[in-house]
Amino acid sequence: MNKAFTREHESDDDEDTLPALQLPPGVKNYITPGGHRRLQEELDHLWKVERPELVKTITWAASNGDRSENGDYIYGKKRLREIDRRVRFLRKRLEQAEVVDPAQRGACDQVFFGATVTVCDSNGCKNTYSIVGVDEADVGNGLISWVSPLARTLIKLREGEVAILRTPSGVQELEILSVAYRELG
Repeated sequence: MNKAFTREHESDDDEDTLPALQLPPGVKNYITPGGHRRLQEELDHLWKVERPELVKTITWAASNGDRSENGDYIYGKKRLREIDRRVRFLRKRLEQAEVVDPAQRGACDQVFFGATVTVCDSNGCKNTYSIVGVDEADVGNGLISWVSPLARTLIKLREGEVAILRTPSGVQELEILSVAYRELG
């Protein structure tokens, strides 16, 4: 068959799947215990529950004959590729993960990985952020990746210091009101 008719979009390359989650080269994949647990639970669910059920469905669909017009077979195979790609990604991430428990740090007024930081901007608006791993970041819930511009600006500063954050909309000054280390669920 001519290469022009092959499906190039079905790459097995994990990096093509989630480019936003790539770490800078040579950087460790720090993660909190809660984030590590969630990734492990997702991997276990995909590998032990979802994948075996899907394989049964695909096997049943393949036994029905003509596979070219068999929706259960076609979409089942596609979903199986998606699951296998995600399983490879999760295994790789968990293998590279370095678990850091912020609750073990104790009393410290300096910002590091795992810190929950309350800041006040020049308008008097207070926000609280927890600095977490790349795989567990959720800005809507106040969880920011430790490689994000905001976290990189805050890291190594202490309570009472002012961080200068450069954004596309201009420069913001953020005063660090409090720094706490607690267990992040």
